[in-house]
Amino acid sequence: MLKEAVSYQLPEGESLRLLQITDPHLFADHEGELLGVNTASSLQAVLDTYKTSDFHAQLMLATGDISQDFSADSYRNFVKAVAQLDMPCHYLPGNHDDPRIMHLHMQGYRVFGQQRILAAGWQILMLDSTVRGKPGGHMAEAQFAIIEAAIAAHPDLHTLLVMHHNPVLVGSAWLDQHCMDNGEEFLERVGRYANVRGVLWGHVHQQLDSSYQGRHGAIQLMATPSTCIQFEPKSSFFALDSRQPGFRLLELGADGSIHSHVQRVAGDSFAPDNSASGY
Repeated sequence: MLKEAVSYQLPEGESLRLLQITDPHLFADHEGELLGVNTASSLQAVLDTYKTSDFHAQLMLATGDISQDFSADSYRNFVKAVAQLDMPCHYLPGNHDDPRIMHLHMQGYRVFGQQRILAAGWQILMLDSTVRGKPGGHMAEAQFAIIEAAIAAHPDLHTLLVMHHNPVLVGSAWLDQHCMDNGEEFLERVGRYANVRGVLWGHVHQQLDSSYQGRHGAIQLMATPSTCIQFEPKSSFFALDSRQPGFRLLELGADGSIHSHVQRVAGDSFAPDNSASGY
């Protein structure tokens, strides 16, 4: 059964502008650090960087690993942090999240856990790729059923699929062990739909922009840096990157186009500790 969607009314022909933030790994304690980076401070730096940009998003997508310590307060801290942007925030779980605690405490003004968003000729599906107790992901049949039913209900809408795990390998041997284990099948199945325009995720703590050639044309594939630590691209072993925390801005056109870019915090304030442990 297809669940209720959250709908937004925008002027006809207007593009839908999105802010994606991902993998903040927050703690109950505001002084909590992940591999030498204070994750509350790095998230705030990301939000401050966005606020100084000339991009005015209408919606925020938070794509998992909100918490690092599974605490109720970590989720409350996230809600308090993003409230300063005064825009709707839609979230989904990552492998570091506890879905039960998350849904209980990711509550606030315009904070939503529904899986379907309708706006400006687009349908955004917030999919759950997590597997309980495992770092890797899997797209379950129940999620495929949501995709199928949503597209059948709105065949006229362009569709963006959003999740936590990467459906394609990123070229890092250690990290690719924790990808979506049926990612190839996922892309083949969603590639059958002419109105699927993009797939967006987090998890890999690095930027990736590529495409998949589906049966009805190219699907844009996008991975986004974390708001805290970054992983070294193309590394065969666990390694941290010195690049700063980041976020992604997307403009979804009425014609089905997706214009997107990643922006990062300026400077070098957030330097990870390569000798630290605890990820």
